[in-house]
Amino acid sequence: MSRVLDPQPVPVVETATRSRAAPVDAAATSGIGQPLAPIFTAMAVMVLTIIALTFARTADMVAALWGAGGLAVAVWLRTSRGPLYDACFGGLLACGLAAGNLLAGNSTKTTLMFTVANMMDIYCAVLMARRFAPTLNLASVEGASRFLVSAAVLAPLPAAALVGGMLWWINGADFLETAQTWWFGHALSIAVVGSFGLALTKREVLRLRSPARATEAVVLLGLLTVVNMLIFGMQSLPISFVTLPLLLLIAVRLRLLGVTAALLIISVLAIGGSMLGHGPYVSAFNGADRAMMAQLLVLFGYLPILLVAALLEERDRLSDRAKAGQVRAERASEAKSRLLANVAHEIKSPVGGIIGIGELWRAGQLGPVTPTQGEMAEMLVKTARQVEALSHDLLDVARAESGAVKVELRPTDVPGVLDDVRRATALRPEAQGIRIDLVSEGDGLVALADSQRLVQVIGNLTSNAVKYGGSGGVVILRASRIHDGVRIEVIDHGPGLTAEKQTQLFEPFNRLGLERSTVEGHGIGLALAKRLVELQGGSIGVTSTPGEGACFWVELPAA
Repeated sequence: MSRVLDPQPVPVVETATRSRAAPVDAAATSGIGQPLAPIFTAMAVMVLTIIALTFARTADMVAALWGAGGLAVAVWLRTSRGPLYDACFGGLLACGLAAGNLLAGNSTKTTLMFTVANMMDIYCAVLMARRFAPTLNLASVEGASRFLVSAAVLAPLPAAALVGGMLWWINGADFLETAQTWWFGHALSIAVVGSFGLALTKREVLRLRSPARATEAVVLLGLLTVVNMLIFGMQSLPISFVTLPLLLLIAVRLRLLGVTAALLIISVLAIGGSMLGHGPYVSAFNGADRAMMAQLLVLFGYLPILLVAALLEERDRLSDRAKAGQVRAERASEAKSRLLANVAHEIKSPVGGIIGIGELWRAGQLGPVTPTQGEMAEMLVKTARQVEALSHDLLDVARAESGAVKVELRPTDVPGVLDDVRRATALRPEAQGIRIDLVSEGDGLVALADSQRLVQVIGNLTSNAVKYGGSGGVVILRASRIHDGVRIEVIDHGPGLTAEKQTQLFEPFNRLGLERSTVEGHGIGLALAKRLVELQGGSIGVTSTPGEGACFWVELPAA
C-alpha cells in the first residue's frame, strides 16, 4: 500500500492541495512515525482493551466504550511506510488485542473471535480511509466528512455483524443488541479517538506554545469537563444544554484539535457515567440502553461540531491563501506600474527630439525638401506624436494604478464640459462628416468632479465614438439628472458591441480584435477612464446591442 499524506492542513503558500498520487512521508512530519511506534501502540491497545472489557461491557461480552480501535487506526494511518510495515504493525496490534482479551479473563476461543473481529474493524477502517479520504485532511468539510463516513460509519459494520452472529451462535445472545453495541462503540472510537489522533499534528501543537492560547485551551476544556461531570457524574444536574454552546465556543477558539479533545472528554464522561448508573438516562433505561443513549448523544448530538471546526479551518486556510494572493497581486501591480512609468519616461525624451527634427525637416529648415521628402517628414511627425500620446497614456495609467493621480473635486458644470469636448473633437480629422449633438436634460446639472480629468474621460469616450461608431454619422453627448447625481452619456449609432466584448472593454491593452484595423489606438484609454472616474467617486459602464450602436455612460455625484 502507498503511504498516506500528512493530515495537517495544506500551508497557505502552496497553490493547490497535494496530489493523491504524490504521497508525503507522514512519519517525517508528524513526529509519531518512530520505529517504536507500533510497539507502543500495541501496548496501549492492550491496556485499553483490558480497561474496556473490565469496566465497559454492556451487551453480553461487548464493550460500549472502545478506545483501542480509534487509537490503532490513527497511529496506523499516521505512520504507514509500506506493505512490510503494515504487516508488522497489524501483527503487533493482533498480539496486543489478544493479550488484552486474555488478561481481561476471556477464554481462548472468545479471545480469538474478538481479536479477528477487532483486526477486521481496524483494517477495514484503514483501507476505507486510504481509499476515500487519502489526504487525511480533517481541516476541510469534505475531508472530515469522507473520513467519518468511510472509516467510522461504514468500516465497523462487517465486524459488528460477525460478532453479533458469533455470540448468537455461541451464547444465544441477541444479535441486534450485540451488533449495534459493537457498531456504536467502535464507530464512536474511530470518530472521536481516531479524529483526535489525526488532528494532533505538530502544527496544531505549536499553536499552543503561546501562554495565552494554552491557558485558554485549559480553561475551556476544564470548564467542559466540569460541566459534563456534573451532568453524568454523581450530581446528575440538568444542565446538558450548556455542553453544545461550550463545544461551539471551543470550535471557534481552538478549532479542530480542541473539538476532537472535547469530544473525547465528553465520550468518556457520558458513556462511563451512564454505565455506572449516573446521568439523565438512569431512571428511564437499563444498563445497555443507558450506554446506547449516551453513544447516540455523542455521535449525533455533538460529533457534527467536528464539521463546524473543519469548516472554520477551511475558511482560515482559504482566507490565508486569498491574503497571500492579494499581496502577490499588489506587488506585481506595483512592479508593473513602475515599469510603465519608467518606459513612458524613457520614451518621452527621444520622441520629443524626433518630433522636433521632423518639424524642421518638413518646414525646409534643414535644406531643400522634395514633395516625397515632405510626405515622409509629415508621416514621421505623425507617427512620433502617436508614440508620444502612448507614452502620456502609459504614464497616466501607471500613476492612476499607483495612486499618484490627485483629483480636485469641486462643482463642475457638466453641459459646459460636454460643449468643450464637442468643440475639440469636431476639429479632429476623423470627425469630418460626423455630427456631434449636445443634449442637456434639465437644469442644475452640476457634478462634484475634477473638471480637467472629466474632460479627459469624456474626450476619450467621444473620440472612441467617432472612431469606432462614426459609421452612424451622429454622436450624441447627453447630460441628465439621476436621483443622487449626474449621468453623462456618449451615444453612437455604429456596429455596437456583443456581450462578450462588453466584459472586456475596460481591460488595459485590449482592443477587442481591432489591432490590425485602420483605426488608431492602443487599448488603454478606457482602462484609464475607468480609473479616473472611480477616483472621482463615480462609476462608468456601457450598454450596447450589436447593430444598434453603443451608449457609454458615466455617473458622478451631484455637487
